[in-house]
Amino acid sequence: MVKIIITGVCGKVGSAMLNLALNDKDITVVGAVEAKTHPMVGNKLDRVEGTLIIEGDLSDSINKCDVIVDFTEPNVSLEYFRLAQVRKKAIVIGTTGFSEDALLEISGSMETRVVISPNMSVGMNLMFEVVDTLSRIMKDDYDIEILEMHHRMKKDAPSGTAVKLKDIIEASEPAKKWIETFGRKGMIGERKKEELGILALRGGDIVGEHTVMFAGAGERLEVTHRAYSRENFARGALLAAKWLNSQTNGIYSMKDVLGI
Repeated sequence: MVKIIITGVCGKVGSAMLNLALNDKDITVVGAVEAKTHPMVGNKLDRVEGTLIIEGDLSDSINKCDVIVDFTEPNVSLEYFRLAQVRKKAIVIGTTGFSEDALLEISGSMETRVVISPNMSVGMNLMFEVVDTLSRIMKDDYDIEILEMHHRMKKDAPSGTAVKLKDIIEASEPAKKWIETFGRKGMIGERKKEELGILALRGGDIVGEHTVMFAGAGERLEVTHRAYSRENFARGALLAAKWLNSQTNGIYSMKDVLGI
């Protein structure tokens, strides 16, 4: 049995994760955390056996858990990661929008066990693998563009998943001087061969959609992943938590979790 604390438990992903965790025989929810100013802090968590109060400070309950599962905001996630290191607790991080310095700090640590991924969906992580393969085959004769769509409340752009796709594509030809183009406007001239276009659309309640387009002479190949529910992110995060609990210290990705 893996004992977890869910941070951001009242958020959309956190709520979906709680619902799934309560029906998972291999998981026990031992803590629930929200921002200190959240109106639900201090209230009992519904549907959980016993008395589990939503807390405003992870340090109050961290010693009860095996794994922290975190979908919050970059600055908060970084604080939770640092606390996890000190208390020697494993942490699954699904937060996006980290600065380069924060990512370097997390990826450079060997003091605890971490799974970090901009997208915990199993399907999206399989798409990462497909795009990696296609990029290496099609990089010379095809123009590659990334389109991502999310709900109007999303704060970072492009999405962490789109950035991950960008990094995968650029790694297919590391010597190439890639030109990252975030949208286009005006008389910009013809598309340069080194361009990698990344376009972010925002609107409504779109959970998440990512398309990578490989456009060549006389044909176009598109790979698309559409998320219709946040349950797929939550399900992947819980899978990561169960896997991470038995690992040694290190930084892992969903690729490691899925064995691909």
